[in-house]
Amino acid sequence: MNDQKVRVRFAPSPTGGLHLGGVRTVLFNYLFAKQQGGDFILRIEDTDQSRFVPGAEEYIFDTLTWCGLVPDESPLHGGPYGPYRQSERKPMYLPYAQQLVEAGQAYYAFDTPEQLDAMRKEHPNFQYNHQFRMMLSNSLTLSKEEVAQKIANGDPYVIRILMPANETVVLHDLIRGEVSFDTAQSDDKVLLKADGMPTYHLAVVVDDFHMKITHAFRGEEWLPSAPIHVLLWKYLFGLDAMPKWAHLPLILKPDGHGKLSKRDGERLGFPVFAKEWKDPATGELTAGFKERGFLPEAFINMLAMLGWNDGTDQEVFSLEELLQRFHLERVHKGGARFDFEKATWFNQEWMKRMSTSALTEKVQPILETALQTKLATEQVTQAVEMTRERCALLNDFTTQAGFLFATPALYDIASIQPKWDEKKQNFFKAFVVELSKVSEWNAPTIEAKFKELAAEQGVKPGDCMLPLRVMLVGGKFGPGVFDIAAFIGAAATKERIEQVMALLG
Repeated sequence: MNDQKVRVRFAPSPTGGLHLGGVRTVLFNYLFAKQQGGDFILRIEDTDQSRFVPGAEEYIFDTLTWCGLVPDESPLHGGPYGPYRQSERKPMYLPYAQQLVEAGQAYYAFDTPEQLDAMRKEHPNFQYNHQFRMMLSNSLTLSKEEVAQKIANGDPYVIRILMPANETVVLHDLIRGEVSFDTAQSDDKVLLKADGMPTYHLAVVVDDFHMKITHAFRGEEWLPSAPIHVLLWKYLFGLDAMPKWAHLPLILKPDGHGKLSKRDGERLGFPVFAKEWKDPATGELTAGFKERGFLPEAFINMLAMLGWNDGTDQEVFSLEELLQRFHLERVHKGGARFDFEKATWFNQEWMKRMSTSALTEKVQPILETALQTKLATEQVTQAVEMTRERCALLNDFTTQAGFLFATPALYDIASIQPKWDEKKQNFFKAFVVELSKVSEWNAPTIEAKFKELAAEQGVKPGDCMLPLRVMLVGGKFGPGVFDIAAFIGAAATKERIEQVMALLG
């Protein structure tokens, strides 16, 4: 296979949102293929029709487009080795399953769900394997005539691989080196279901062969299935035709204990899907990095660093830099802990690198959606310049800059109430009057008027700064308070001061 063009694939099932681990698999596939002048293929594995979710396939393509990881071949992009949906390739799998049966490497199994449930109750450690297969209803225990009769009668059956009882299967993994498996530890997996659709185990081997896949990247959770796939390659096409394998490390929970799941994200308050996903059946909404305010460049950068580094201290990489620096030898064997704070840091770093105009282009629609109003681009640009250092995510601008365009819905009265007195009340009453006399409405003029009045009334300017900030912003945050006043204008400044004074009594 050394002289073949590199061809890699990502083969998701259209069952829901795309986990960040799946996108990382895409990224590593993509980087490897493009480095080698090869092709990146996306194949939809929809053989389990019971788990098919409408809209999921479109969601996958939308997600990869947002990430900038566009396949060379796919159901959407076409290609010379289609179709690229397994459901549309159904007729090609049965002959291979039958070939395995005829060679004594697979067998027909007629067991009903009730019979299998009974076995599980009777034997708590039940697996359909060398220990139990001869106790069940299959072509190993039935005569040829009985098998033929059952098939002729239309009795439902599946085709299972016959796993050797005492064989060692060796796989050379590009990340983990030589990995050995005892076949006695594997059960006789179903290869062809009763509806004629293949399972993943048969389909992935047949499709990889016909699509000329040279390298197969997948998560390490698939390692236990490796001996089955190696044997299928050996039986059907020969090991020389088998792709080179790379099993990627897991993305772990923040505490390092176990694989990161959707439930972890919900529990800890961060997304684990690349894009927001709405379940069409339940209406349940699962958060996405995109909607949380991440830039695709930052998201990709963060994913690359989960289980890989280039051997230097550099952490911020563009996709172009990753294409130059990525090497499989630098992919870690151990799992990588997910750290949402670190993910946010990556986004902040990428936002710092953006021009104000480019950032404005991203922020304006977010602000307009949040505020339900159309905004002038020039004003948004100014707001971005004022607040960008305070924002780590695009959505942060809603909080950090939203008050520049709309009166705060809530005021943190509790932060100023304890030290509010008649002296401050009189100061702000007078300040409102003085603001009406300001001829040039800008930050230096407003600040000068503020300090001048404080001196006249014997009030420390510092004691009145927090109340003024809360009056204008709603809380203890934001850029320079006089810059805020200059931005929102005289009328809004006076109105907000008077509104809070009324609340304070």
